[in-house]
Amino acid sequence: MKKHILLLGFLLISVLASAQFRLGGVGRPRVVEQTELSYADPKEYEIADITVSGSKFYDGNSMITISGLRVGDKVKIPGDAVTSAVRKLMEQGILEDVEITASKIEGEKIWLNVGLRERPRLYKLAFTGIRKGEMETLNDKVKIYKGKIITETLKKNIELVIRRHYEEKGYMNISIKPVQKTDSARGNNATLKVDIVKNGKVKIKQIIIEGREELKESLVRRKLKNTKQMRFGRIFNPSKFIPKKFEEDKGKLLEFYNKKGYRDFTVIRDSVYKSGENTVNVVLKIDEGKKYYFRNIRWEGNYIYPDSILTEVLGLKKGDIYDTEDLDKRLNGKPGEDVSSVYMDNGYLFYNCEPVETAIVGDSIDLTLRISEGKQATINRVIVNGNTKTSDHVVLREIRTLPGQKFSKSLIIRTVRELSTIGYFNPEKITPNPIPKADGTVDIEYNVEEKPSDQIELSGGWGGYIGFVGTLGVVFNNFSARNIPNLSTWKPLPAGDGQKLAIRFQATGASFQNYSLTFTEPWLGGKKPNSFSISIARNISYPFRYRNAFAGGGFGGGAFGGGLGGGFGNPYGGGYGYPYGGVGLPVTPQDSIDVVNNAAQEEAQQNAHFNSTTVSFSLGKRLKRPDDYFSMSNSLSFQFIDVSKELSASYGYPSGSSTLVTFVTNFARNSIDNPTFPRMGSSFSLTGSLTPPFSLLGLKKSSFIEYHKWMFDASWFTPLAGKLIFHTRAHMGFLGSYGKDITTFERFDLGGSGMVQGYTFNRDIIGLRGYKDRNIGPSGFGNSGGVVYNKFVMEMRYPVSLNPSATIFLLGFAEGGNNWSNYAEYNPFKLYKSAGVGARIFMPAFGMIGIDYGIGFDKPRPGESDFGRQAFTFSIGQQLR
Repeated sequence: MKKHILLLGFLLISVLASAQFRLGGVGRPRVVEQTELSYADPKEYEIADITVSGSKFYDGNSMITISGLRVGDKVKIPGDAVTSAVRKLMEQGILEDVEITASKIEGEKIWLNVGLRERPRLYKLAFTGIRKGEMETLNDKVKIYKGKIITETLKKNIELVIRRHYEEKGYMNISIKPVQKTDSARGNNATLKVDIVKNGKVKIKQIIIEGREELKESLVRRKLKNTKQMRFGRIFNPSKFIPKKFEEDKGKLLEFYNKKGYRDFTVIRDSVYKSGENTVNVVLKIDEGKKYYFRNIRWEGNYIYPDSILTEVLGLKKGDIYDTEDLDKRLNGKPGEDVSSVYMDNGYLFYNCEPVETAIVGDSIDLTLRISEGKQATINRVIVNGNTKTSDHVVLREIRTLPGQKFSKSLIIRTVRELSTIGYFNPEKITPNPIPKADGTVDIEYNVEEKPSDQIELSGGWGGYIGFVGTLGVVFNNFSARNIPNLSTWKPLPAGDGQKLAIRFQATGASFQNYSLTFTEPWLGGKKPNSFSISIARNISYPFRYRNAFAGGGFGGGAFGGGLGGGFGNPYGGGYGYPYGGVGLPVTPQDSIDVVNNAAQEEAQQNAHFNSTTVSFSLGKRLKRPDDYFSMSNSLSFQFIDVSKELSASYGYPSGSSTLVTFVTNFARNSIDNPTFPRMGSSFSLTGSLTPPFSLLGLKKSSFIEYHKWMFDASWFTPLAGKLIFHTRAHMGFLGSYGKDITTFERFDLGGSGMVQGYTFNRDIIGLRGYKDRNIGPSGFGNSGGVVYNKFVMEMRYPVSLNPSATIFLLGFAEGGNNWSNYAEYNPFKLYKSAGVGARIFMPAFGMIGIDYGIGFDKPRPGESDFGRQAFTFSIGQQLR
């Protein structure tokens, strides 16, 4: 036996001494040809030459350079130099295998060959087992890997991305198998085929909560918002198990207990185990701990303000629940109302307050608030970045933090609000950045991002018997009049000075036309926020042409029997026949006279018109009292009206030419934080419109229209939870006269979307969703209109996207309103009510676009088949009322 072992060892040594091995690489050694190499006895050789084989897509000389081997170098073989060369090449991540062999040895010289096997690049991914839409989603998620070298790590990363994507949708048992397929026709590229089997969603069969004693279990389960157990009828909160959401819910549960005073609350452990093929049970073991309360609250380090003032601002007292989140908000989280604002609004930029628990006795905690007041900081410079279109002076005039002033946290927040409301910048991207300096001053940097602010209105709609209504309008919200001569600034019009230019045209052919032009300068003179506006409008309306063009041509009964008539339409339905003349009646001389008279009557009605031209001037200013959210504006308008006698006879408007001179004053307060999607703040407006009392001055009432009108509008925005906003509104309008009779102009029409379509006859159009346009009470064409109205609205709003290029939010609403033709019937509690849901999309080019589905609960028009109700309403622009 020993002889056999010795013989085997001798043969092995002989082979090692007379054979060339693969000198370095990955894999097992391989004999190439007979040489004089021995691993047992390494020798030093001089490298005579280096060649590269197997490299199809990479430069061989580059590979040699990376290896570190050089012709003329003396290396020991086998030795560390070859091993190091292999390691350097593999570290590049582009090679599947490397082997270095000796192709020839002559004396002390050696010829080396570097053999490479290259890795392919990922050309595309092919998915199987899922729908086309899912493929597009996954391709978007893994697109960053395309073009990269395919490695096992890359395959694992792609698999991880896919797995996480489906786990977030509840597919916990998903099977993913990536298979690499090389395509020789595409060079060094390969396709990764990924076979996916989702295996159904995993749902939570049962949630078991252990250790709960103090709070109700239903309340605790409610806080697990995205982790729900299966039950019949669960629709809006599905019972899918998603690990990421489960971890978030545990954090929310901790926050909930802490807010209730349970500062020691912990989740001791949690476990998830299968209870079926696609179901799991979730077990949470918690320790609620004690419920704690504030006992003694002390202040340290406060020299500027006494304890009494700080305690009053803090608003906590002995016996209050120990809530660290609420404490932090009272110290730092309520601008203008927290403790930090007391200091930072007076220049103490470096203020800091650290709450320290100094004693815990039973269920009570003593707290010491340690303040570091620091020095007052003065504003050195104000810097604005990102205003690529808007001129610097337009931005700087809205900034409340001025050089030389003491630093103020509230004024920074107010500046952000002002920059948001002018509408030129993305409200979500306005970021203030205080930069303290070594000399005790501070630079304040405001970073803004321009957003499109100009709007175009291009719309068409069918207005019932009015017919097709087309509208074309453009609004340039950041216009620059001073750059009109400078043609290089026309893009398409000169912009950047914050002025507003609006042009609008609306028509239904020859029946109705309206033209308007408005120019507004928000800072007249450039030094103070005093606005100036001028507006010119022309209105041409032929009401009977609506009826002839769109409602006529019906069958009707004449005064002498039935006949085929091609006559005038009525405002709410099909046409009716001529009152005279029919088929099959004998023609008499009187009939001929009647036909002539009817033709003349028709021609007169075709020419019945209501035309007006309006010119108005307005001045407005911001007020500093009662606070600087208030503003006042005054305007003077001149309207010249021409009403034909046919229209006057039908609807009671003064016949012939009339003049309307109106003084309008508006007193308003607006603290809304964002004009597109407000989250907080309020808006109040009181408007009075008054004409001179011409009748009291002895002037002819038919030539000079007189009235006084008062409008009140109020709006509140309150954040409820997260992004959920509660919005309430109230609107009222009253029209009066200096004498006995109230004018037929300037009345109210209520109902529908609130959009103005076609004629208005100088009326205010008020929306009420769930009902037809201008269909409540005495509203609409052919009715007298209301002299008093009121409307109340409640909405719940939630944003889907706050992207400035397309802001989208959903809403649910309940509202009620009514319109009365005289004050004797006025009852503010008798309302036409409705409720429904809707959506709003704000696009800079088109403004706010809205669609609502409302259900009207009352019947404003009992004689109609739909009782005057309408489910869908569509609106364009911000609806004030």
